Order: sequence, then C-alpha cells, then structure tokens
Amino acid sequence: MNRRFFNTAGPCRSEIHYTVDPLPRLTGVRELIDSEQYFILHAPRQVGKTTYLYALMHALNAEGRYTVLQVNIQPAQVARTPERAMHVIASCIYRQSTFHLPETERPFALNEDSPQISSLQNYLSDWAQANPKPIVLLLDEADALLDENFLALLGQLRAGFEARPKGFPQSVALVGLRDVRDYKIRLRPDSQSMGTASPFNVKSESLFMQGFTRAEMEALLRLHGDATGQIFAPEVCNEFWRLTEGQPWLVNALAREITVKLFDNDTSQAITLAAVATAKEQLIARRDTHLDSLADKLREAPVKRVIQAIIEGEPPLADAFDDAVQYTADLGLTTRSNPVRFANRIYGEIIPRVLSSSMERIIPTDFVDPVWYIRSGRLDMDALLRAFQEFYREHAEAWLEKYDFREVGRQLMLMAFLQRITNGGGRIDREMAVGRGRCDLCVTYGGERFVLELKLLRHPRDEARGLSQTARYCQSLGLTRGYLLLFVTDDSQPWEQRLRWEERMQDGVAISLLGM
Repeated sequence: MNRRFFNTAGPCRSEIHYTVDPLPRLTGVRELIDSEQYFILHAPRQVGKTTYLYALMHALNAEGRYTVLQVNIQPAQVARTPERAMHVIASCIYRQSTFHLPETERPFALNEDSPQISSLQNYLSDWAQANPKPIVLLLDEADALLDENFLALLGQLRAGFEARPKGFPQSVALVGLRDVRDYKIRLRPDSQSMGTASPFNVKSESLFMQGFTRAEMEALLRLHGDATGQIFAPEVCNEFWRLTEGQPWLVNALAREITVKLFDNDTSQAITLAAVATAKEQLIARRDTHLDSLADKLREAPVKRVIQAIIEGEPPLADAFDDAVQYTADLGLTTRSNPVRFANRIYGEIIPRVLSSSMERIIPTDFVDPVWYIRSGRLDMDALLRAFQEFYREHAEAWLEKYDFREVGRQLMLMAFLQRITNGGGRIDREMAVGRGRCDLCVTYGGERFVLELKLLRHPRDEARGLSQTARYCQSLGLTRGYLLLFVTDDSQPWEQRLRWEERMQDGVAISLLGM
C-alpha cells in the first residue's frame, strides 16, 4: 500500500509526503553560513520555506561542523511587550533544541518564570560561549511579531553581531513572508521615512525562494506515478504548469484534489485534462486556507494599488507604486518580472472572483436567469451583453459609489455578471497585466469561445486602440468575431450618449463595440 500523499499543510516529511529535495532550490546559503553572515530568507506562504529549513538543519548537523537549529518563533506573536517577546523566543529556542540537538549543544533551560534571562542577546551570548561548535540559528516566522517586538528582535541581533562566532551565533537567518525592506511599508506612512533603507543593517543578503521549476514539478508528480502506476501524462503536466506556474501549494493541492477527492484514491482511473479542470474549479470554489489567506491581503493599501493596476491594465501615477509592486511580489501574489501580472492563472481567476463575489451575490435573478441566454446548450452572448448594458445603466452609479475597488469596479461588475451565467457550465479565462491598457476575457461555453475586451474610455484614441487590440486578441485565438466594451469614466456624460452598440470590422475581425 502506498503510504505517501501530496502535502498541503505544514512542512513536508519524505516518509509520508511526496517530496523533492528542497536544498537545490536555494543557492548561496552555505557560503553565507561559512562566511559568518546574517541574512534574510523570504518567500510566500506555503512555498516550502520550513521544509527547506529542516532539510538544511539536518544536513548541516549531520556534517558535524556547526550546531544548527531551526526555530519557529510564531508563539511570540501574542507577546505585548518586547521584553516578553524576547523571553518567549528564548523559550522557543530551548524547546526546539531538546528535539534536535544533543544535550551538550543545547542552551540552558528556561521556564515561563525563569529569572535567568535579562535579554535575548545575553541568552544567545551565553549559549554561544558554552557551545562546542559555532551556532547557526534559523528563525522561522520572524515577521509574525508585532512591529515593536520585531524591531526589538533586530536590535538584539545587531547588538550581539560583533561578538560572533565565539560570543554569539555565527550566522542567523530571519525567515518569513517578507524581505525586511518591506517593513518600511508596514512601519511608516508613505509620507514618512525611517531614515534607513533597512531596519536590519547587519544583514548581508536577502534570498527569495522561488516556486518549483518545471523539472521539480514534474519530478514531484512522477513520484506518485512511480508509487501507484497512476501517471500524470505530459499533457496533464503541461496544464498543471499553465495553471500553477510551479506554485508548490497549488501543485500539491491540485494533485491531491484529483487523486483523493475526485478519484477517492482509486489509482486505476486515468488523470485527464477534464479531471484537472474539475479539480481547479473545486479548489477555487472551496477557497482552502491558502487561497483564503491570499484574499485577506487584497485590501492592504499597497496590494490594492497593484491589483487595481493589473485589472485596469494601467499603472497608477504614484511614487510608491514600485514599492507596492515589490511587496505584492514578495507575498507571491504577482510576478517578479515585467509585465506585472498575477503570479499564476489560478490566482488570476480567484482574485477577481473574490473581489466581485459581493456583486455576484446581489445581482437580481431577472438579469441573470440562464433561460434567457442559454438555448440548446449554446450561449447567446449578444443577448447577455445587451442585458448587461441595461443592468449597468440601472445599477452602476449606486454600486460603484460604495464599492471598495471603485477604480476597477466596472470590469469586476461585468465579471460578476458573466460568472453567474457560466457557473457550472463554462469558464472565464482572464488576461490581465500592468501596461496592457485593457482587460481581456475569453468565455468558453458549450464548446464555443467568445472574446471580450474591457477598456476604460479616457482619451479620444482609446476607441481605435481598443478595436486594434480586440482584433489582435481574436486573431491570436483563431477567432473572427469579438466584443469591445468601452466604459466611459466621465460620470457627467448622459447615458443616452454612453450606451451604444455598433458593428465594426477591424483587420478582418468582426467586432461588436458596446459603449457603457
């Protein structure tokens, strides 16, 4: 019987989880440790940081040159004072050492009422002086601390830095979701300065852990095939990569959804593209913990700024935008390269759905009754968009005025309208990125595809650009017809002038132009 499975919670253990060797995923760590450096290791949630730290700790301890300890300091998150936080961190260090270090290499014991510790600096200094080997300390979840306590931790590490390696840990890694530079976003308003580029000025380098490479993803999926005979065929691997771009939690969750939830561990069933599509929809609809945690970030000011720019297709005119882009990339929501877009197609689908879900729930049923738009299994897109024009005229002004994402509310309103119709019978593929100047949708229903291009009408040339962009998008998909929706941003313009439906030809493509 195969005992291993795809893991979606906590660090991977190779004896029970399908696991690829995490150590090759980061280069340069050993060099930083050998040269007595302090450094940052950051990556989005559930990319494999903790799995990597455990593998590094076990590998280096087996070599025998260092005393290496991985410590999760998240329990200090609830501490209300820096003094209490430092005491909790010291307690975490001691408890973890009892599981992973021989007694001769452990720090002195602590309990909740211990008077022995006056500062974390002293605790680490005493440990280093008594320890027979140089200490390497890997502090996981460091950015979970309250701001004041996090800065206190940095101060304690700075204070002991010059005494390393005899009187303080030789190398310390702060591990979390964010690079320390991101704290200038969290610790100060945009108009103020901390007076330094980083609040941790003894760190030598910041390392970012990427998701799986294509080869690593395929190696992980192949482990299941080797163990059970139920293979992930090349076309299925291609679809996994297209949807996840190697995000480790998504890869594992998608594979687990198919093998456990859809197939009920029946390894005789073939893994097909249809199974992948069903599993993807179920993940998005259920919004497991990982996907829900992404949704919680969307209303943070820097995240909101970038999300709106991606959906709209235009970067905002703001000095802080570059910082916001870096911040959302560090959280794993967006790409780290241009053009800035959502990090993968599943995120690109779930984020707009989350933002438009409140609209989707309250759209009057009269407007989205499938009986008006779906006939003999085929979608009447013309009828659907004419109904949306009517709905938009009746509700846009009132809804957008109180909507948190007003700048992209028009686009999200249409997506909510379409989602109510396509749920259970079709899908919407979204193409969005900063600088594209529009948002492209491809609706698939009943074997037919419909291209919809959404564009804000701000400048006289936007209509001509939109027609050209729509034609190119249709041609890239091999389609000869598409729809261009132009949303007027001047609220003072009468509806009689805004609403229109015109048929145009552009570069051999028939385009229905809808004014909104």
